[in-house]
Amino acid sequence: MTDSAPKRPQRPLGALLIEKGLISEDQLRIALKEQKRSGDPLGKVLTSMGFITEAMVRDALGQNIGQQSIDLAQVVVSAEALKLVPQDSARRYNVLPVAYNRETSTLTLAMSDTFNVVALDQIQALVGREVRIQQALAGETEIKRAIDKFYGFDLSIDGILREIETGEIDYTTIQSSSDEYSHPFVRLVNELLADAVQRGASDIHFEPEQSFLRLRYRIDGVLRQVRSLHKAYWPAIAVRLKVISGMNIAETRAPQDGRISLTFAGHPIDFRVASQPTTHGENIVLRILDRLKGIVPLDNLGLLDDNLSLLKLMIARPEGIILVTGPTGSGKTTTLYSMLSYINTESINIMTLEDPVEYPIPMIRQSSVNEAAKMDFASGIRSMMRQDPDVILVGEIRDADTAGMAFRAAMTGHQVYSTLHTNSAIGVIPRLTDIGVLPDIMSGNIIGIVAQRLARKLCKHCKEAYQPDPIELHILGVAETYNDAPIYRATGCERCDFQGYKGRIAIMELLKIDPEIDELIARRATLREIKQLAIANGFHQLADDGIRRVLDGNTSLDEISRMVDLTGRIH
Repeated sequence: MTDSAPKRPQRPLGALLIEKGLISEDQLRIALKEQKRSGDPLGKVLTSMGFITEAMVRDALGQNIGQQSIDLAQVVVSAEALKLVPQDSARRYNVLPVAYNRETSTLTLAMSDTFNVVALDQIQALVGREVRIQQALAGETEIKRAIDKFYGFDLSIDGILREIETGEIDYTTIQSSSDEYSHPFVRLVNELLADAVQRGASDIHFEPEQSFLRLRYRIDGVLRQVRSLHKAYWPAIAVRLKVISGMNIAETRAPQDGRISLTFAGHPIDFRVASQPTTHGENIVLRILDRLKGIVPLDNLGLLDDNLSLLKLMIARPEGIILVTGPTGSGKTTTLYSMLSYINTESINIMTLEDPVEYPIPMIRQSSVNEAAKMDFASGIRSMMRQDPDVILVGEIRDADTAGMAFRAAMTGHQVYSTLHTNSAIGVIPRLTDIGVLPDIMSGNIIGIVAQRLARKLCKHCKEAYQPDPIELHILGVAETYNDAPIYRATGCERCDFQGYKGRIAIMELLKIDPEIDELIARRATLREIKQLAIANGFHQLADDGIRRVLDGNTSLDEISRMVDLTGRIH
């Protein structure tokens, strides 16, 4: 039997959200107009338009009807509860069994619509009348994502492969949009993409060899082979990937780029697709762009309190350039977007020029570099300057023209954010000189530089404490003060797929360009002089931040030495 039926909402959702200061009357008016057109619930319309998050709607609704709300991202779902409700029923009624209490025979059921009597009756019939159903309010997309996460993907991929092995491949129907799900290769590609998303991969590599197709995922910055498929499957998989990414399927001898936008687990995921001809056929790599993970609040970047305060101080300066530097895949874009989101208000005009736009952000005017329209970074900045911007983000400073326009914008009262490929924060200065920026121009116009890497986090379930040897203690800088505090290393268990690591953390160094450093730059001082002055003023290098993470127990010395040069700490 179900708990007593929840009360109907006391007040309209729109009025409640305005009262809480979560939306404005203008936003409600726009959403109501859109609701008339689409027929979707108001909460769904408000979230799809970017006015409010699903969690805010969930909490407001729960409070309004006196119903318990639940954040599925923070819940450990019981396997016993999952067995009570089959996956197809959970998907059909958009519910998720969260927990089962044997003593009271109570099943906690997450629902996006707690007034759906049909769904409640059907689930009650499935679990039996002796089980009491306790409802909990959750967001619609949260439930869909959790169903995919907890019911899993692997079996479906294996089932599709068995289906392919026993049948004939009809290449013509892969391109057809009519009843496409009847074709196993269409489902196989979808499930492979979904599997990569569910495992937290950042890239998918389809690599044809002479006799087989290798499939690798980049998880936590490291490539991992997940499957080997028969070489005969590759033409059909490649055609399907090209069709959905808008590539030319007839072109196999030239590199191509494409983009896929799909919805997995109720939220949109974008894939940047690139093909490259090789000796054994076309190599295709997909970069996964998850919008939900793309924007991290500034306070969640894992910076030390001192560094966080310093970064906020740099962001508060009204004009000049802030540069984020690091190798490909080091999280530069995420950090930039975190900074933009931190300052993103209705009172300032933020404009970006990217190659391409990775994550759409409400209220920010975002443009892509377009070679066909003859808009490169330099000409794009020039045109943006006529749009009355307060803040400009330039995806990357690659050449003298782009650098010149970026510094010109900074010198005319704008705040400019951009990225650069260098090994360290101080390495930005010779790199800009190499591009063609004069030291006189650099001096006084660079607010600060952030250099970063992404290091893998130790799996909290299997990390192993050990006694470091004297050399390790010396590298850690605690040879004289070591008091048997635990230092950890990776081992490996089922929860981390026997890697020893799960998730990643940012290691950063922040160099604020103060008047003293400006003077050194202007008179073309050596890097050694600049570095000595910065350290004397409290500058912490990447290696220092990495060592802090080891001593905190977040990562291992092996991982930090893989990401950062620690040889300077051995004297």
